[in-house]
Amino acid sequence: MEKVKKYFERIGLELPENIVPDSELLKKLHYAHCTHVPYENLDILRGLLPLRLDDEGLYQKVVVEGKGGYCFELNGLFAWLLRKLGYKVTEYASRYLRGEATIPMRRHRVLKVEATDGTWCADVGIGDVCPRYPVKMEVGLEQPQFNELYRFDKDEFLGWVLMDKNKGEWKPFYSFTEEPQLPQDYVALSCYCERHPDSPFIIEEMFSLKTDTGLIALDGHIYKELVNGKVTVWTLTDEEMPEAYAKFGLKY
Repeated sequence: MEKVKKYFERIGLELPENIVPDSELLKKLHYAHCTHVPYENLDILRGLLPLRLDDEGLYQKVVVEGKGGYCFELNGLFAWLLRKLGYKVTEYASRYLRGEATIPMRRHRVLKVEATDGTWCADVGIGDVCPRYPVKMEVGLEQPQFNELYRFDKDEFLGWVLMDKNKGEWKPFYSFTEEPQLPQDYVALSCYCERHPDSPFIIEEMFSLKTDTGLIALDGHIYKELVNGKVTVWTLTDEEMPEAYAKFGLKY
């Protein structure tokens, strides 16, 4: 359990003496992960490719080296941790629907987690405003988190659809069907994100880290802070970029 202990330390927690794979522990782990491990695409920008998606490579990058990653990395490693703790985890390929005018390809990794007291969707690999706690997989159940509100719907084609309420209107966030994926199934999807000319990950920094009040983000030279629903934006100079990187635990 030494590697698990180190993982707990990476996300600011102490490994409990008695582990019960219930929703309370899952919620604690999910929140700690989102607020300690950054969402980032730095290895892609620096050409350190292909990204390693195996457990050993992910553990080295996130836990040992203290870096972050994106969905294929972060949710992959989080799945490893949850299984070590006794949770049953099923991985799916998801369609990211927020802001899309048409149905997009599957290029997101999500987790179904079966705890002792229910089934939950866990996702620690999103850079945008998103659930900081797992969302219970129960159709129609409205689940408030901080100043956000989420629920699951079901669609004949899209399957499970995570919805979030924005300005009084429910909108689709992402969707997935219940077709279990193996770790190797994400390699081609990740390669698309790493290299395809249409990929948003190859252009500039896409960094994000959740906080108790919202999140901080860096998109190129644009630095943002979301605090209790209020966004503040700064345009940074080249000289200010190293300090901005440091906020995400990264070296410029």
